[in-house]
Amino acid sequence: MTKASNMAKTIAIIGGGPAGLAAAELLSETQHGVTVYDAMPTIGRKFLLAGKSGLNLTHAELFEDFAGRYGTASAHLRPALDAFTPQDMRHWAQGLGIETFVGSSGRVFPTAMKASPLLRAWRQRLEMRGVTIRTRWRWNGFGEGDALLFETPEGTQAIDSDATLLALGGASWPRLGSDARWVPILKARGVTAVPFRPANCGFDVAWGADFVERYAGAPVKSVAAMSDAGRSQGEFVITRHGIEGSLVYGHAAALRDRLAANGQADFVLDLVPGRSLDTLASALDKAPRKASFSNRLRKAARIDGVKLALVREVVPNADHLPANDLASMLKTLRVHVLRPRPIAEAISSAGGIPLDAIGPTGMLRAAPGIFVAGEMTDWEAPTGGYLLTACMATGRLAATGLLEWVSGSETRQATGV
Repeated sequence: MTKASNMAKTIAIIGGGPAGLAAAELLSETQHGVTVYDAMPTIGRKFLLAGKSGLNLTHAELFEDFAGRYGTASAHLRPALDAFTPQDMRHWAQGLGIETFVGSSGRVFPTAMKASPLLRAWRQRLEMRGVTIRTRWRWNGFGEGDALLFETPEGTQAIDSDATLLALGGASWPRLGSDARWVPILKARGVTAVPFRPANCGFDVAWGADFVERYAGAPVKSVAAMSDAGRSQGEFVITRHGIEGSLVYGHAAALRDRLAANGQADFVLDLVPGRSLDTLASALDKAPRKASFSNRLRKAARIDGVKLALVREVVPNADHLPANDLASMLKTLRVHVLRPRPIAEAISSAGGIPLDAIGPTGMLRAAPGIFVAGEMTDWEAPTGGYLLTACMATGRLAATGLLEWVSGSETRQATGV
């Protein structure tokens, strides 16, 4: 860490999610005055929601594989991830008294599986180190002399800071605070944003009413999915609107982008991933001709229940197909997706501040002294701990850059480099 100057500075962190809190934690090790401002009644609202069904902290795969999960943003994020790796994440949690374990999928969880104990311990440590946390303080822009203007329960407040770090999130789950209201504020400063798009989201499918009535909420297990993102195995859920679940999320960006480019996209399923096409075709061909379609699929392919219903829903004439064609269809069942579900329902979002508008230390090139971190910048990642790790890593990187800035070791050029 770069040693700061002897004169204490006033630092404002706007956004009390993982990126902002990670930045505050690093800055709390200095003599500077650090205040975290959040518009919501409590900090970490989305963090807590993510932990309701088991908080996925990070992933235990090889680091090179982990660092490559961010697509075109991987190179930009690499310095932040090098400085705060998945193993560092586990050590950090352990330092808060939270033990972790690696699940069968390689995902890392707290042993208690919940987010609330970790967040309580985290806040307590921040406050013990002198970090001030103000909730129900909504940032509304800049005032005279570049003061930060906040809407608070006591009215409008103007706060002066020597440097500001923004960690305001993207546009998913806006009721938890990530509402992208910062976009026009920064646009007035010459900082544009790529339009937000849903990521790790479900998709609408034109299901028939009878299918929805019977199978909405049913999991489709032990299948493989294929898209421009490649092939992966897992499960997903039939919903009243279409499809949701971890297997869908892994292909969401590819499906979303193909819809945007071509106006159509297919979620391609292999319903029998453990059997080759030839083996499956042979088994179907040997099935008794007088057997019902459902019995043929159950005995020859072990397909029944929701999988059988899905076949009938997507390919109504499937029972008339010859064995070879039927086998091919079961290995490449094409579910036509219509559109992503609304961004307000998405786990995360793509879009935000373009990466080329941000200097290597996290400072906005068009706004010296203002640093950004987390999901408000234009990167995305699949579920599996990648989102949380990168948010915290970018928060820490931006905090390090901010320290360099206030110590005078970084040049005061508008380019931010």
